[in-house]
Amino acid sequence: MKQVNNTETAIFAGGCFWGVEDRMRNVPGVISAESGYIGGHLENPTYEQVKSGTTGHAEAVRVTFDPRLVSYEWLTKYFFEIHDPTQIDRQGADVGPQYRSEIFYLSAEQRQIAERIIAYLVKRGCRVVTRLTPASEFYMAEEYHQRHAEKTGEAPCHSYVKRF
Repeated sequence: MKQVNNTETAIFAGGCFWGVEDRMRNVPGVISAESGYIGGHLENPTYEQVKSGTTGHAEAVRVTFDPRLVSYEWLTKYFFEIHDPTQIDRQGADVGPQYRSEIFYLSAEQRQIAERIIAYLVKRGCRVVTRLTPASEFYMAEEYHQRHAEKTGEAPCHSYVKRF
């Protein structure tokens, strides 16, 4: 897994990045959660371009965490509890390929962990559509998207559903 100064990185896309970012930011052991774009064909995309649904990017969150305090496996399970992994190219009222459910893995170990968690959910009857994709370039979203819930006082749009 990617490590910098005893930290690791995970990248999750689960609909509107504001809600995922806010939920992840509040996990003990998470150092930062940053909204951005990944998985598309355009360099340095803007929000306006991504929201058109034509760039191939997903709204995603890059999570930097201390693995001594929280594991990638725990974060991945939590990711599956803070969004609906059964919706294709949408989360609730947000519709389009930029709102897809996807895990962008940074190592073979991350991929294996995600595959194991998905298999567990499928075995329990959950119709998981979450994609697993090697991470590509992550582009930070504009500043006004960072810490959106905190800045505006809006409640996160992602509800919690216990699955584990």
